Amino acid sequence: MATMKDIARVAGVSTSTVSHVINKSRYVSEEISERVNKAANELNYAPSALARSLKMNRTKTIGMLVTTSTNPFFGEVVKGVERSCYQKGYNLILCNTEGDNERMQASISTLLQKRVDGVILMCSTLEGKRIDIFERYPDIPVVVMDWGPMLFTSDKIQDNSLRGGYMAAQYLIESGHKEIGCITGPLIRHQAQMRYEGYKRALNEAGIDINPNWIVEADFECDGGYEAFNAMNAKGTLPSAIFACNDMMAMGAINAANESGVNIPQDVSIIGYDDIHISKFMTPSLTTIHQPKYRLGKAAVDTLLQKLEEKSSEAIVVQLEPTLVVRKSVKVLS
Repeated sequence: MATMKDIARVAGVSTSTVSHVINKSRYVSEEISERVNKAANELNYAPSALARSLKMNRTKTIGMLVTTSTNPFFGEVVKGVERSCYQKGYNLILCNTEGDNERMQASISTLLQKRVDGVILMCSTLEGKRIDIFERYPDIPVVVMDWGPMLFTSDKIQDNSLRGGYMAAQYLIESGHKEIGCITGPLIRHQAQMRYEGYKRALNEAGIDINPNWIVEADFECDGGYEAFNAMNAKGTLPSAIFACNDMMAMGAINAANESGVNIPQDVSIIGYDDIHISKFMTPSLTTIHQPKYRLGKAAVDTLLQKLEEKSSEAIVVQLEPTLVVRKSVKVLS
């Protein structure tokens, strides 16, 4: 493999001059630059990314850890991260934790040993876990997404789940509904708790009683929504509307309703949360709360790179606001 010394010998210049031409770090005359580039082409020279990373103390690589899920939400966020990395000239190493704390710790250790410039965590099933290894790498910035209170120093990107849950229930109330149930996510998780709190706040402000038979905790997956609807249905009369705290559970609930002969939205209205891409292609198309997934991913990368440039130790919290997307799954009562 050709080196800069080989190029210098063929071009008849110093190694430092070759370095300045290759790295464009200093002005070199057009005639000499042409000789150097010609020699590099003849020798099939390829710059060493490893050597450059050691010299610059940057690998231009970001590591990201994601929890396994059938929910396309995660893939849509990763797409935003990956595109932003590409636009900024960074590579992305993606690791799957499968909801396992030991696997997450091992993946983080591997990423840090590979000298990634920063780490993005989107492993909400593991929120509340202490990650001591970051304390040994204080110069590597960490950004977390979709996570509750943190037990380690990091920046945070989140959607305003309290506001989103409030908006979902408020829309059902404005549509004339007074019997409103909720299929929550796992309430040990911060985002699930916040969406449920927003739902309760909207009902309390409207003076609407919360029927405990219409509150079912599920798991943010389709199966959970399916089972939650059936559990609610088995308790007796269904509410006129249900807030499913993500689109996957809303899809499962709609499937269970169809099997039970319950028409959506004629008999029961359903609103979801996330606005995943397939939600508009369901039957009926899903009214939902839009979470800006691409912007979440972009904000994570931008925040990480900002930390790298500024070398600031102050934690940054970026909160993106949800919006309502009205489609066909909610009936407006007269």
